[in-house]
Amino acid sequence: MEELILHEIVVLFILSIIVVLVCLRFRLPSIVGFLLTGVLCGPSALGLIPSPEAVDTMADVGVAFLMFSIGMELSGKELVRLKKPLFLGGSSQVLLTTAFVFALTFWWCGPRLGIVYGCMVTLSSTAIVLSILQQKALTESPQGQVCLAVLIFQDLAIVPMVLIFPLLAGGLELDMNSMILAAGKGLLVISGILLFGKFILHRLMFSVVRTRSRELMIMTTLGLCLAVALITSWLGLSLALGAFLAGLMMAESEYSLNTLESILPFKEVFSSIFFISVGMLLNVGFFLSHLPVIALCAAGIIAAKILMAVPAVRILQYSMRTALLAAFSLAQVGEFSFVLAKSALGLELISNDAYQIFLAASILTMVLTPLLIGVAPKVAGVILKRPDVQTAEAAAGEETEVTDAEGSRIIRDGRLLKDHLIIIGFGIGGQIMAHGAKRCGIPYIISEMNPDTVARYRDTEPIRHGDASFPLVLAHLGAATARTLAILTSDPAGSRAIIANARAMNPSLHIIVRTRFLGNLNSYREVGANEVIPEEFETSLEVFARVLNHYLVPRQTIDEYVSAIRRENYGMQRRLGMGGSIMESLPDLQLQAYEVEEGSPVAGRTLAEAALRKEHGVTAAGVRRGESINNNPDAQTRLQAGDVVYLLATQEAMTKAAWLFHAETGRARA
Repeated sequence: MEELILHEIVVLFILSIIVVLVCLRFRLPSIVGFLLTGVLCGPSALGLIPSPEAVDTMADVGVAFLMFSIGMELSGKELVRLKKPLFLGGSSQVLLTTAFVFALTFWWCGPRLGIVYGCMVTLSSTAIVLSILQQKALTESPQGQVCLAVLIFQDLAIVPMVLIFPLLAGGLELDMNSMILAAGKGLLVISGILLFGKFILHRLMFSVVRTRSRELMIMTTLGLCLAVALITSWLGLSLALGAFLAGLMMAESEYSLNTLESILPFKEVFSSIFFISVGMLLNVGFFLSHLPVIALCAAGIIAAKILMAVPAVRILQYSMRTALLAAFSLAQVGEFSFVLAKSALGLELISNDAYQIFLAASILTMVLTPLLIGVAPKVAGVILKRPDVQTAEAAAGEETEVTDAEGSRIIRDGRLLKDHLIIIGFGIGGQIMAHGAKRCGIPYIISEMNPDTVARYRDTEPIRHGDASFPLVLAHLGAATARTLAILTSDPAGSRAIIANARAMNPSLHIIVRTRFLGNLNSYREVGANEVIPEEFETSLEVFARVLNHYLVPRQTIDEYVSAIRRENYGMQRRLGMGGSIMESLPDLQLQAYEVEEGSPVAGRTLAEAALRKEHGVTAAGVRRGESINNNPDAQTRLQAGDVVYLLATQEAMTKAAWLFHAETGRARA
C-alpha cells in the first residue's frame, strides 16, 4: 500500500513539472497546468493513478492549508471590519445567483431541480480564487476583500444546502430541531475556537517559540490547523471553514508571522495537489463527445455568476470597477459544488449525464478563471468608458476605487500603514528609535526575533515576532508602503537578506542599517542600503570627542573637527556606493530639519533678516508650519516659534548655524 501511494505521488510530481513548464512557456498560469495534469493522469485519460483516494486526502489538506494561511493574514478586528461585505454582500450573491439559476431552469426541470442547480452554481472556488489573488498580491485590494467576504459566507451557506438536498429528495424529515441542532454545532465550534485562542494559544505558542526549534514550530502549526479543520468536518461543517477559523485564531498571536512562513511550503505543495485532484474528476471521453453542450453550459454559468455578482457588490457601495473585478473573480463553480453534485446524484435528484455535464462545465470554468481574472481590468476599462456608466459613477459620487480600501495595503490595529518606519530589532537602539518616533508622531512598526522581548512589549508597542529576512514577514510589516527601514540587528547575513528583499519590494524605500564593523559597509550598500552606520566608527568619534573635551578644547572646535571626520568618512562611503539620487551625487550637501525655539535668534525674523545664506552658508529649502509646508519660501517669509525649517548645506555649515534655532545657545552667543 505504501509503495502504491509513493508511486502515485512520484507520478503526480513528475507529470506536473512537465505540464506546468509547458504552460508557463505559453504564459498560462500554473493552476491551469495542475488541472491539466489531473486530466492526463486521471482514469479517463492515461490512467496513471488507479486509486485516487490518497490524492483526494492530500487535496483536502491543501484546501485546509490555503484557508489557514488566508485566515492568518486577517485578524479579528479586520474580520469585524468585513462584516458588511460578509453578510450583506455574501447573502446577496448567494440569493441572487440561486434565484437567477432557479428562474432559468424552472420551466425545463421543475422547482426541485431549479433549487438543486441554483445551490450548485452559486458556490465559487475558494482555493482557486484566493490562490490567484495571493499570487497577484490582490488579497488586500477592494476586489480581494469582497471576494474573501463572499467566499466565507458561501462556506457558511454550505451547511443549510447540505440539509436541503435530502429534504428535496423526500428522504429526510427536516424539522426545526434539526436546524437548531445544526446552528448549535456551528456556534459551539466557533466559540470553542475563540476561547482556545484567547486563553490557551498564547501560552502554548510562547512555550514553543522560546525553544527556538523551527521543527517544533512547524509541527505545532500543522497540528493546530488540521485538528481544528477535522473537528469542524466531524460536526458537519466545512473543513475549509474550520481551517480558516484556526488561521484567524492564530492571527491574533504576535508569533503569527513566523508561523505563516513555516506553513507556506506545505500549503503550496498540497494546494497544487488539490488542483490536480479536480482535473482527475473529468471524463475525457464524455467531455469530447458533449463538448458543445458543455461549452454552452460553462458560458452560461460564467455569464450568470457575473451578472448576479455585480449588483451584490454594488449593494455594498463599491465602485462599478471593483464590482466587475470581483464578479469576474467569482465566475467559476466551487469545489464544494462537486460534493453537492455527488449528493444530488446519490439521492437521484439528477441523472448521471447531467452530473457529468455539470462536472465538465465546472472544471472548464475553473480552467478559465485565471484568464477571466487577467482580462477583468481591461473589460472593466472598456465598460467604464461608456457614457451611461460614467454618469452613474459620477452621480453616486464614487471614484474608481474605494478610498479606504486601496490595493496593496497593510492594516494593523485598524489603521493603514503608509509612509511609516519599520524598526528591525528592539534592543536599546530600537527602543530609543521607537521612543523618538512616538514623540515626533511618526507611525512605526517593530519586528523582533526574541519572544521574551515581544511578550514584554506587546501591550505597549506595535511589535511583531518574525524573521524580517523572509519576504512574507516584510510584506506584513508594510515594506511596500513604508518610507524608512531601520535595521538594528547584529546579523550581517540576515541584514543583507532584509535589505535585498525590502529593496525588491519598494525601490524608493530609504534603508538605514547598523553595522558593528567598517568591513561590512560595501556589502550592505551593494544589496541596496542607502545609509550604513558603523558602530565602530561612531563609537570612536564619541570617545575622541570626550578626550578632546577633557583637554578643555572648545566645544565648537570639537564639533567642527568631528563633523569634518564624519563628512570625509561618509562621503567616501557614498562614492563607493551605488547611489543615484541628487543628494548622493552631492555628498557634501545634507538636508536637515530644525525647529525654531521661542526666544531663538531667528524667531520673529524674516529669512532676509536672518541672513541664513549670506552670513551662515545655509539655504532654507522649506518651512513647515502646522500641517502646511512652504516648499519655496521667499526672503520675506517670517519665521515663528514652532516652525520647522529645512536647511540645505554642508555638514560643517549646518553645525555652525544650528545655534540660530536654539534659545539658550542663541542667548549665550549674544
